[in-house]
Amino acid sequence: MSELIPGESDLHAYVDGQLDAERRQWIEAWLACHPQDARRVEGWKQDAQALRAALASRALPPASLALEPAHIRQRLRARRRSRLGVAAALLVALGVGSLGGWQARDLTLAEHEKPMADAVQAYRLFAANGSAAPLDTRDGESLHGWLGRYLENASLPADLDRLGLRSVGARLLATEQGAAALVIYEDAQGHRLSFFIRPPGAGRHPLPHGQRLDGELMTRYWSEGGYNYALVTRSDDPQGKQVGQLLGF
Repeated sequence: MSELIPGESDLHAYVDGQLDAERRQWIEAWLACHPQDARRVEGWKQDAQALRAALASRALPPASLALEPAHIRQRLRARRRSRLGVAAALLVALGVGSLGGWQARDLTLAEHEKPMADAVQAYRLFAANGSAAPLDTRDGESLHGWLGRYLENASLPADLDRLGLRSVGARLLATEQGAAALVIYEDAQGHRLSFFIRPPGAGRHPLPHGQRLDGELMTRYWSEGGYNYALVTRSDDPQGKQVGQLLGF
C-alpha cells in the first residue's frame, strides 16, 4: 500500500489549526516519520507566531510610524482633504480655461502623489545596509512559499542568482491597500536591493514603467499580474542598473 502523503494545503491547515482531531493526528504521525518536513512545518509555525505577535503588538518602533494604522488613517484624511482642494482648484480653473485647469491638476497631484513612496520608506527601515530591523524570513528559507501565503500569484525575478544576488530575508508589512511584502537581496560586497510588492491603489490603475531618485535611492516601479512592484537600490549601485535592465528598464 502506498503511503498517504499530506499536501501543502493539508500542512498549512495544520499550522493554522484548521484540522479536525483525526486529520491532525494523521499529520502529526506523518511528521514524526519525516523529520525534514517536520522542521519545515515548524518554521511555518514560527512565522505564523511571529506574525500574530507583530499584529497584536501596539508598540511599534518610531521609524515605522508611517505604517501604523492611526497614522495611515491620518494620511487618508489628509489625502481626502487634499483631493477636495484639487477639485475646488479645478472648478476655479475651468472658469479661466481648461488648459490652465489641467495644468493645476497635474502639478498638485505630482506634489502629493509619488508612486510607491512606501517602498522607499520600507527600504530605509528594513533593507538599508547596516539595518538591524527584524525580518519575518531569513536566508535560505523558501521565499516563494512564504510570499504565496500572503500575496497570491505575486512573483519575483528568477535570474538574480546569476547576478550574484542572494535573498537575505523578507518582511510582511501593512499599507493603505492591504498586506505588502518587502523582499531583500544582497551581493557579495554587502550591497542591498529590495522588491516591494503590494495591491494597487484605490483607483486600481496599473503603474507605467517609471523611475525616480529619492535622495540617494533609485526607485523603479511597474505593475504586473494585479500587483504594484518597486525595485529600490542605491543610485550608485551597479547591480541596481543590471536588475533594472533585466526588468525592462
